[in-house]
Amino acid sequence: MSKMKIAFLSSEAVPFAKTGGLADVSGSLPKALAELGCEVKLFLPKYSYIDENKFNLHYNWNVGEMLIRISGHLRSVHLHQTALNNSNVEVNFIDCPHYFHRGLIYTNDHDEDERFILFSKGVIESLQRLKWAPDVIHCNDWQTGLVPLFIKDNYDWDKMFDRTATLFTIHNIGYQGRFPKSTLLSAEIRGDLFYPGGPVEFEDTVSFMKTGILFSDIINTVSKTYAHEILTPEYGAGLHNVLLQRKDDLFGILNGVDYSEWNPETDKHLPFRYSKDNLLGKIKNKRFLLEHFDFTYHEDIPLIGIVSRMVNQKGIDIFAGALQDLIRLDAQWVILGSGEDRYEEMFRHISHILPDKVSTYIGFNNELSHLIEAAADIFLMPSRYEPCGLNQIYSMKYGTVPVVRKTGGLADTVQDWDEMNYPGQDTGNGFSFNDYTSYALFTTVQRAVNAYHHKNAWKKIQLNGMNRDYSWKNSAKEYISLYEKAIKNRTWDK
Repeated sequence: MSKMKIAFLSSEAVPFAKTGGLADVSGSLPKALAELGCEVKLFLPKYSYIDENKFNLHYNWNVGEMLIRISGHLRSVHLHQTALNNSNVEVNFIDCPHYFHRGLIYTNDHDEDERFILFSKGVIESLQRLKWAPDVIHCNDWQTGLVPLFIKDNYDWDKMFDRTATLFTIHNIGYQGRFPKSTLLSAEIRGDLFYPGGPVEFEDTVSFMKTGILFSDIINTVSKTYAHEILTPEYGAGLHNVLLQRKDDLFGILNGVDYSEWNPETDKHLPFRYSKDNLLGKIKNKRFLLEHFDFTYHEDIPLIGIVSRMVNQKGIDIFAGALQDLIRLDAQWVILGSGEDRYEEMFRHISHILPDKVSTYIGFNNELSHLIEAAADIFLMPSRYEPCGLNQIYSMKYGTVPVVRKTGGLADTVQDWDEMNYPGQDTGNGFSFNDYTSYALFTTVQRAVNAYHHKNAWKKIQLNGMNRDYSWKNSAKEYISLYEKAIKNRTWDK
């Protein structure tokens, strides 16, 4: 195939708009695809806080005003464009102030469905006016789940899309974009697609996620283990049977990370930079962080870091159950995050009663998150489920040993030192546990703290992690293979 054309659709992407990992993927994968020779256009909603001057946005006068019908109303839509930094990826912003000037990326407003119906139709109509027929439209999460249906039904009259395939990436099956039946009318979806068990119906709601799964040519998720997990009732969030219908078209590709942002040799947020060849800077960063939190530095006491949302999905419930045992360990703790009130209060309380041992920062602080990754000896991620996870990958790059629960991308990236440490096979790069229990969490942290005192072994664990390469280049190649599968499925379908 000549240069592959990819339209990449997302509700968020760095550096423009971010709430989570989807933004990191959407800001990095298109660049990696372009470097491999693809022609990539990224599509995002134009939220009100995106600074037009800072990002050098310009209005596309050739496209001009697009009138798009939603819920019987014609909405005025415009296209703004710029380039994704340090790349030749064109970024296209779908501009409709009525829906996207809300101050938030996601809302609980009554018309949340209409916002992303508008975005989906806005992308398709922009492609028509740009006269640019992609080989693949890469959709991400429920916000773009209607696009595969629109391409195959609502816009089927336009022969321009006859050979355009769709790939639907599930970043988290738990968020499904479910709305009342009236959404059919808003989106102009045929009523005969909505019936109990029908392709757009789920538990008497219109499900954008289910629609994306059933109408896309290929589906993938963000780690191989999570691709298997979501086929089960425990992890499928009710959609496991729907996914089982498509299991031959479901794949797992591990997210890459942007090492231009996360690398201890170049990290602009660190007071001291370092590399795997010289870890002295890591010790200096630890001293710096401990002084900042009024801790005393002890060479033989490990510092354990947590950077997390404080919610059950991230394992904070089993952490709470193990708390009394964990704080008896000879270790210091630095915690950054926010979430449920009860967990924020728990961390605040423990910091108050043990000020020389536990320090908590409630909120988001990018600079501190980098510093914790660099300064900590151990990084804890006891997630109940974790589609991919990025912090364990960052930790390894920074010589910080991850302790994780074996689920999703955590299982795919962290190999337990005690399991993998036998003659000729000392590839362990962290510590992990299976059972989702406080006891399993505690005993695994305890194993890591004990291992910390064996300096030669600990250095080997650190270097095993630092030598891993989770850059986007490998994952991008896997995506190109999936795009080829999607194109094959689409032409077969035709």
